[in-house]
Formats: sequence, C-alpha cells, structure tokens
Amino acid sequence: MEHSQGDRHTRHARTAATLPVVLAPLSAPIYKVHVDWSERDKRVLWHPFTQAAEWNAGAPLVIERGEGNYLIDTAGRRYFDGVSSLWVTTHGHGAVADAIAAQARLLDHSTMLGLTHPRGIELAERLIAIAPVGLSRVFYSDSGSTAVEIALKQAFQYCAQTGQPQRRRFIHLAESYHGDTLGAVGVGGMSLFHRVFGPLIVAGISVPTPGLHPDSALAALERTLRDHGHEVAAMVIEPLIQGAAGMLVHPRGYLKAAAALCRAHGVLLIVDEVATGFGRTGTMFACEQEGVSPDFMCLAKGLTAGALPLAATLSTERIYQAFVAPRAEQQTFFHGHTFTGNPIACAAALANLDRMAMPGFFDRVNAAAAALAGHLDRIRALPVVYQVRQVGMMAGIELRETNGAPLPVERFFGSVVCEQARTHGVILRPLGDVIVWMPPLTSTTEDLALLAHATQLAIEETLP
Repeated sequence: MEHSQGDRHTRHARTAATLPVVLAPLSAPIYKVHVDWSERDKRVLWHPFTQAAEWNAGAPLVIERGEGNYLIDTAGRRYFDGVSSLWVTTHGHGAVADAIAAQARLLDHSTMLGLTHPRGIELAERLIAIAPVGLSRVFYSDSGSTAVEIALKQAFQYCAQTGQPQRRRFIHLAESYHGDTLGAVGVGGMSLFHRVFGPLIVAGISVPTPGLHPDSALAALERTLRDHGHEVAAMVIEPLIQGAAGMLVHPRGYLKAAAALCRAHGVLLIVDEVATGFGRTGTMFACEQEGVSPDFMCLAKGLTAGALPLAATLSTERIYQAFVAPRAEQQTFFHGHTFTGNPIACAAALANLDRMAMPGFFDRVNAAAAALAGHLDRIRALPVVYQVRQVGMMAGIELRETNGAPLPVERFFGSVVCEQARTHGVILRPLGDVIVWMPPLTSTTEDLALLAHATQLAIEETLP
C-alpha cells in the first residue's frame, strides 16, 4: 500500500477477491448536485465514435475532476482510469499541472510559422536524444492522426523531389488504424470506421496482419514489395501491437524483418508510435525492442502525459535535406497547424520526460506489466474469454461464445461489460468485444487488483 496517496486509497488495498464495489463519494463535488450536466450535454454536444440515439436515451457519466490514477464524477464517485483516458495518461491526472501553469504565465502561445520559442526547441532536442538512431528532425502538430498525415505527405513529397515520382502509394496492415484525417484513413484497414469515406480517399496497399497470420504475413509482404515496391513511397505500421484493431500482437521479429524488406526495396518506413510510445510497451518506444530505426516516427497521446494535445513527426536528416532549397524552387513542405508546437503543451511534454527519466521508472513500469499479466492469467480462465493479448501495459481481453463463435454483434457485449465495470469503480472502453486494459503507467498493486476484480465481475454479471 502506498500510504503517500492518503487514506482515500485505503479502500482499494484489499485483494482482488475481496475488493468491494466502490461508489461512495469521498468529497463534496465542486458543482451543486442540482446542475444536470447530462441533460445540458445532450442539448449541445456531438460525441466522437458515439451513436447519438443511444447517448441521448442514456444517463451519461459526467467526470468533474481527476486525482492520480482516478476519475471523479459530479456526485463525488471515484473510478480507476482503466484506459488512461483513451490511452494518454502516463503518470496519473494532474502530474504535469505545475509545468503547465508556469509556462502559461510566461508564454501561452506563439506561432512557429516564422518564429520559434525555447520550449519547442528544448522538446525537439529531448525527443531526438531518446529516439532511435538517425531521427534528427521534429515537426509538431496536434494529434496522432495529424502526425501520421504529416509523415505520409513528407514521404510522398520526398519521393517526388528526389527523382522518384512513381512512388505514390503506401503499404499498410489489413487491420490497421492510423487516425481519421483523410490521408490516415487511406492507410487504415478498419472498414467499420472508414467505409463511408471510400470515395474521398486514396486507398493504400493492404498486406496481411501478422497478429492474425503469423506464419504467412511476412512472405505476403515480401511478395507485395517484389510486385509493387517500385511504386510505393512508404510502409506505415504500429510496432509490436495494433491497438485499435483489438490489441493484435505481432510475432517477435516481424517488425525487424519488415524494416529490412523496406530498405531492400527503397521503401521508407513510418512507425506509428502514437499508442505504443512513451513506455506503454515497457521501453520508451516499441521499435527499440527490435532495434529498428525508421525513416519517420509518429508520436502523440502520452507525449504530454495526457494533459494537452500535442503530436510530433520525427524524420531523418536525409528526408529533411530534400526540402532544403531556394524558396523559388518551391520545395518547401507546405503544411502546418495554428497551434503547432504550442509552448504550454511543449512544457507539459518536457515535464513528462523528466518524470520518465527518474531512476527506476521503467523498472516500475515493467513490474506493473508483470502484475497485469498475472491478473490476465486469472481472467483467461473465464469461459467466455477467448483470448488474452498483452504487450507491456497494453492488453486486450477478447470475449466470445464458449464454443469460440463470435458473440452476436447486435448485442454489443463489449460495451455492456464496460458499462457494468463502472458499477464496480472502473472506467473501461471496448474495441468491439475486446475489453481493453491500458491503465496509467503509475498504477499501483491495489489499482491493478481493482481493475481485474471489476472486469471479472462485469464479465460474469453480463455473460453468466
């Protein structure tokens, strides 16, 4: 038990077998109880990835504040943040608030179009220092999707400006997801999300997902590069594990072999570390684990410890130099965002990196990942759990019928399980019928026990 967290955590210090339902308010809410935020929300908001009819018919949970690894609603009820507020919270809520406040008082925003500022420079230096060898330039943006979009556009323009105009296509994995801007949609394989936008996109070349086809995926990639490599600008891939696809884990060695094949065919490699970066897989970046140095690396989510929107696209000096020319030659990369490199967001990211640089940080992350694996072993024994997949602090629990058949799509069991978990004091969000675990990197033994206990109860109560 970490007593430094105070008595408010003592209720979570029991074993997974005895943890109670945790819904009693611990402190007075900031807002008066009579304020009906749910109804006000329904009158004015449009929520992402959410069916409005169901939202408007339900009773939305209104989160008022965060405290460490917990979220607190307007009634004062506490919930463990089991998905790190959509995979972003690294050190718990409020961890970099002091850095944000200090920078806001100094400089809240200044454009990077024709100007620069210290925090943006310092962060770029820090990112290059910890990135795989060869990455030497940082282009800022606002989200994971824009980070990928930038890499695609830079790769395309690089090929055009280096005498390879025929290289206009991109390779991606069949079940890939790299964001929702149109370029990123073109290298996405999640038809549920993107099928309606087909007429608007330039589709990439799909290759089999190694997490689903471990014995044949590499050979298929090799054939694709042999047949189409001359027309491909880049391959884009999430390293080691595909998050939105349902936590599909790649066989070890696939990334390294894919990188070698890309090099052999003159194809650039873009690694999308938006979800896997900043400690999620047990190292700072997932591609480190196979010794891969890509041409581009896309970062977001955990970059600012989950506090503010900021993304970065890292590239090599070779790529950058292809854009350095007299202005009249028009080889400039004409792309940018109003809040590119926002100083407050950069300050939050620097504070995040400071915490990760503390002695023993990754040892603690990997110890938490081992504890998570132990809980997953027990979850695996439930009859409706078809498969458990994990890399570091990223995990997916796939639910199916006891005979292995998929659960009825129209029942949305994954969503129902996650809603039920809230009654046991844990916030989860599914990917179809895959229950995602992606807790903060600072999760304690007690936090993870609560996560496992609530998940098990929710599954048993929903799918007896």
